[in-house]
Amino acid sequence: MSRLSIFTRGLIKDNAVFVLMIGLCPALATSSTVRDGFGMGLAATFVVVCSNLLISILRKNIPNEVRIPIFILIISTFVTIIDYMMQAFQPELYRALGVFVPLIVVNCMILGRAEAFASKRSVLDSVLDGLGTGLGFTLALTIMGTIREILGNGTFLGMTVFGEAFKNSPVIFMIMSPGAFLVIGILKALINKYVKKEL
Repeated sequence: MSRLSIFTRGLIKDNAVFVLMIGLCPALATSSTVRDGFGMGLAATFVVVCSNLLISILRKNIPNEVRIPIFILIISTFVTIIDYMMQAFQPELYRALGVFVPLIVVNCMILGRAEAFASKRSVLDSVLDGLGTGLGFTLALTIMGTIREILGNGTFLGMTVFGEAFKNSPVIFMIMSPGAFLVIGILKALINKYVKKEL
């Protein structure tokens, strides 16, 4: 497998949200606006890239019997770093994302990449895999956040798109939980119909 395909696989073909349907808890909960979705995606990307890097470096020294606890310890270290960085530099975004930042530790997308890829492959391949997977996750959350914010609030990045009257429209449910399920279902159906045929 070429390094380009390692990177691009996580963007579309094996997209965690739209294709593999893993890591859906933050995808559904934090994608009500573009800013929140993009911020959560970047936080998860930082964690998956850094944890893949360190796990790949240490892979020959990690005993097989305790690999999962060690992977979780490594992942939680990087989650703590991004948690503190967001509190310091993006406090408003951190408050909006709430508990979902610490919950990156148990995101099955990140642990899955550590187990399936980083623990078996070279450092560069693992970083490329983490970068592709993380950016695919970010892309998915940003697309969902764009659709939900425009249809639910009538805004894009906080700027009014449809006017003040739109805020009382019936599609306000798009920024609530049912809207998240509806958007992810429609996007998954479109990917199944059009994108996966080409891959």
